[in-house]
Amino acid sequence: MATGKEILALAASYIGVKEDPPSSNNVIFNTHYYGGPVNNPNLHWCVAFVWDIFRMAGASELFFGGNKTASCSTLWTYHKGHGQAVTDFRPGDIVFFDFSGKKKATQHVGIVEAVGGGFITTIDGNTGTTSEANGGAVMRRKRALKYVTGGYRPKYEAEKPPAEQEEPMMTQEQFNAMLDAALAQWASLPPDAWSGDARQWAEEHKIVSGDGAGNRRYKSFCTREEVVQMLFQMGR
Repeated sequence: MATGKEILALAASYIGVKEDPPSSNNVIFNTHYYGGPVNNPNLHWCVAFVWDIFRMAGASELFFGGNKTASCSTLWTYHKGHGQAVTDFRPGDIVFFDFSGKKKATQHVGIVEAVGGGFITTIDGNTGTTSEANGGAVMRRKRALKYVTGGYRPKYEAEKPPAEQEEPMMTQEQFNAMLDAALAQWASLPPDAWSGDARQWAEEHKIVSGDGAGNRRYKSFCTREEVVQMLFQMGR
């Protein structure tokens, strides 16, 4: 399967492709659809373009149940019958146009890229500035929403959320520095009043005499070296 973003990216990569010679409908999408080059003014290829994009993306099942059609009306009827018709158009939706503005015919098809301000931007095959529905090129077109007959939303693969950025691993030096800072902060805290009598007794008996600078560090941890020193003092 494919996501809507993948379909749009693939479609956009073909913008600028034209049939050659003009009015022949000889273009890579028809070549893929019919199995070889064509030269027939009746083989319009707006639907063949959409079919080929989904095929190349490995998502033919999303286009027409894995089958082929080059007919706008057939494609639109199929997806309406499968409950996929939408009116809140989003990027990746497939929309059909009636350039008379009556919203009855399905003259042309495109892949929605953006919607807003009463307009819809699509990527289409076989369109152009001189003929909306048979212009011979892949183009990005912006049109008024009044020309959209309807559209459907393929059952795309869900977009994957961006991978969470891994936190950089802390170095041993960074950890040591943080631990030293924490120990120094705890050692500077004053002791609580409830331990006053016990502290006075320990200090009078030289069990707690402080470090080399005289700091007793009552809120800090004891090393085993300090524990054995206190035990030694108690046994003297």
